[in-house]
Amino acid sequence: MSRRFDHLGDVEAFIAVADKGSMTEAAVALSTTPSVLSRAITRLETRLGAQLMRRTTRRLSLTDAGRAYLDQARAAFSLIDDAERAIQGRDGERLRGHVRLSVPTTYGHHRLPSMLNGFALLHPEVEIDLSITNRNVDLVAEGYDLAIRLGPLPDSGLVARKLEDAPLRLVAAPAYLELHGVPRSIESLADHQCLPFVMPSTGRCAPWSFQLDGREIEWTPPGRIRVFDDVLGVVSLAESGMGICQTYDFIVRDRIDQARLVEILRQAEGRTRPFSLIYAPHRRLSAATRALIDYLGSF
Repeated sequence: MSRRFDHLGDVEAFIAVADKGSMTEAAVALSTTPSVLSRAITRLETRLGAQLMRRTTRRLSLTDAGRAYLDQARAAFSLIDDAERAIQGRDGERLRGHVRLSVPTTYGHHRLPSMLNGFALLHPEVEIDLSITNRNVDLVAEGYDLAIRLGPLPDSGLVARKLEDAPLRLVAAPAYLELHGVPRSIESLADHQCLPFVMPSTGRCAPWSFQLDGREIEWTPPGRIRVFDDVLGVVSLAESGMGICQTYDFIVRDRIDQARLVEILRQAEGRTRPFSLIYAPHRRLSAATRALIDYLGSF
């Protein structure tokens, strides 16, 4: 009996070239040569009786048939990948597997390392690819198993498991407060050098959150210095004496204990922001992924 799927190598070559947009880059990723990939795609097109790619000396582009086939081929390879993941870690064997996780910079630098250290000690043969970025990745399209997200989550169809409600703190360096004085009210912050962060999604300064006399207050800080892209920049500037910032307790707790930063307006604290672990509901999670979800959710 002839093999029905002896062309899967050609399909993998097609997906790689489509994803990379270049024969050369795909060849590097697959440890082969552009000519080998070109022949693989030609064989696949002959098998299907349809042109999948338009190839010129300058660029590659998919035909309508190529785009339709690419979507189906990705889905098929994803099912194979899921089937392999589901088997890993069964029958009392030592847990193995590979998990791709995306986290924001605040969590990735200041909260997650101690968590992952404990998980790595428990499961030393699980491999984790960690992307630390403030960009909200597309879990399915980009092949991530899990992501940690900040704030209320839109109804995206993803499964969310809350990790914590992180308390917010308003802080400044001792040197700044000695020079400019200590603000005594939310209103008096307008007379100080505030360090706002500009949200990439809106281009506007993120509001600071307070709770005073049972009321929740959102106040947008003015500032001559505004931080873009990396929210941790406001903490670095505050610690250097440049002004006042609001950030998470887990980022500045050690700095406060070491007197490198001073908490101010404690009478207006009490607000928090949620961090959640999310994943796609239709994907069959590997044993390693399920173990990481349970472990992170135990804190």
